[in-house]
Amino acid sequence: YLWTLPMFHCNGWCFPWTIAMLGGTHVCLRKVDAAAILAAFRDHGADHYCAAPIVHTMILNAPEELRAGIGHKVRGMVAAAAPSAAMIEGMARIGFDITHVYGLTEVYGPASVCTKRTAWGAAPLADQVRLNGRQGTRYVMQDGMEVRDPETMAPVPADGATMGEIMFRGNITMKGYLKNPKATEAAFRGGWFHTGDLAVMEPDRYVKIRDRAKDIIISGGENISSLEVEDALYRHPAVAACAVVARPDEKWGETPLAFVELAPGKEATAAELIAHCRTHLAGYKVPKEIRFEPIPKTSTGKIQKFMLREKARSASAIA
Repeated sequence: YLWTLPMFHCNGWCFPWTIAMLGGTHVCLRKVDAAAILAAFRDHGADHYCAAPIVHTMILNAPEELRAGIGHKVRGMVAAAAPSAAMIEGMARIGFDITHVYGLTEVYGPASVCTKRTAWGAAPLADQVRLNGRQGTRYVMQDGMEVRDPETMAPVPADGATMGEIMFRGNITMKGYLKNPKATEAAFRGGWFHTGDLAVMEPDRYVKIRDRAKDIIISGGENISSLEVEDALYRHPAVAACAVVARPDEKWGETPLAFVELAPGKEATAAELIAHCRTHLAGYKVPKEIRFEPIPKTSTGKIQKFMLREKARSASAIA
């Protein structure tokens, strides 16, 4: 097992003791670097790892020669942010088997898994990517995982369209926020832990996130999913990382603003990326501005959108 994920983050998603229990070997890195990761797969026989989407993308965008000599199947888990379809598809094309898990610190880290069904293997790659990109179903340690209307607390129908909030409950869900009864009461209203993630329940009872409640962009009265816009941007071969946030707008209220990091050795202009988005998105969802700059991330590789939202507001004349 290769440690690209910090052990301190949700106890390394419980893998420190899982690997020891199974008699596995822990392979540690001094730095999260694509060359070092791929060398560990090749030189030490590491065949499992966990990482945020940005780390998987780093592996995907690494020069092909760095992947030479890896003669075994590598299996990884992705979480900490919603993975793009482009990343899942790209990892499948280079032979990596990626499993999508989802959770929060409040529910002891990964609390659901997109369990792969045998029949999915016969589906076209595009369908496999869609199916494997969902948040899935609860782990057995969670008593319940549902998508509910946060106001009425009624479960949403499993139609893949009606939006609700992902909620958990069970004896490994947190007891509450330390010395903050008000926040605890709000988080557990209705007897379920509210994640703040907006999602739909699909007909096969697998959950699919649409966006964080605070990340939805409301433009001219229409809701825009920041994840949908990011997914379109990730389909451009020059994009290594991106994040989309709301930018205040005098006419529309809010419009999408995209922060982009380009892949090493790749080039793209703002106009080119906007034109690319127009081929994948409805016109009102296309970013009105692209900024090329380093995107702030946590030690686990999770993009810190709150910092980007502050940037967007401070740069606006109507903030």
